[in-house]
Amino acid sequence: MLDKTNIQDYTFKSKLPIQIRMTDLDTFNHVNNGVLSAYFDLGRLNYLKQVTGNVNLTTLDLVLVHTEYDFFASVRFQSKIIVETKIVDFGNKSLKMLQRIVDEQDENKCYCTCFSVLSGYDHQHDCSQVIDSHFKELVKAFEQI
Repeated sequence: MLDKTNIQDYTFKSKLPIQIRMTDLDTFNHVNNGVLSAYFDLGRLNYLKQVTGNVNLTTLDLVLVHTEYDFFASVRFQSKIIVETKIVDFGNKSLKMLQRIVDEQDENKCYCTCFSVLSGYDHQHDCSQVIDSHFKELVKAFEQI
């Protein structure tokens, strides 16, 4: 499992600025936690596009199987935020991804984090599969690991 005590020590190469919309706000006038989850989805998609050059959602051979969130501060309408994303570990059929939403001006101000597990997915047989080795090589090149 990921050691959450040193998340600030990770280097994130994938960064996606997020435009907050009025419809993202809840009755407490901050961005709803469910909307923050959608921001993390956008960050995942952006990461995959950066790594592979193109993402076809109808043939994407990864599926989200686990998410875990920690919330630290409220994101408000006037907040300027970035979703940062990186893959932190590979298994044979799954990968672990770490994301965080930070302030655009001060990346040390973290609003929330997301730890997720994605599994290789075989669309034809509707089951897990080994993650493509070419994809792993693209990630290693992108992350320079």
